[in-house]
Amino acid sequence: MAHGKVTITVDEYSSNPTQAFTHYNINQSRFQPPHVHMVDPIPYDTPKPAGHTRFVCVSDTHSRTDGVQMPYGDVLLHMGDFTELGLPSEVKKFNDWLGGLPYEFKVVIAGNHELTFDKDFMAELVKQDYYRFPSVSKLKPEDFDNVQSLLTNCVYLQDSDVTIKGFRIYGTPW
Repeated sequence: MAHGKVTITVDEYSSNPTQAFTHYNINQSRFQPPHVHMVDPIPYDTPKPAGHTRFVCVSDTHSRTDGVQMPYGDVLLHMGDFTELGLPSEVKKFNDWLGGLPYEFKVVIAGNHELTFDKDFMAELVKQDYYRFPSVSKLKPEDFDNVQSLLTNCVYLQDSDVTIKGFRIYGTPW
């Protein structure tokens, strides 16, 4: 540090994420960028210090939430891929699961598996007999027109934000 200024060195791989992952994955036992120190996770039932807000961040549950033991917390953030395909039945099941969780606040953002949340994609998909998503391509537009409205046990963010306990949270599935 010279004259109160900090010099930050840009990682040589910062302009090529694929090369960076390959380099650090090969050269380190776990992927860990330089100067980042991994910490051991705390047990799921560790008491929270007074005055703190505990966020629980999960993703990629893909309709497989049965029997999942969730950590204690105040705010649940589910960051996408809560279904396999975004079928209304999957969204309803996920919403029911959310309703049984003890978090004071639950925030959800769709991921690339929530196909029915992307109206433009679905408009194109229903025009064809798409072999990769046969159960989705058989849906009628009225089946998924407002599938987000099935999420009644959370705040759903799509290019929007919410402030919870003084924290501003922005969510976009794109």
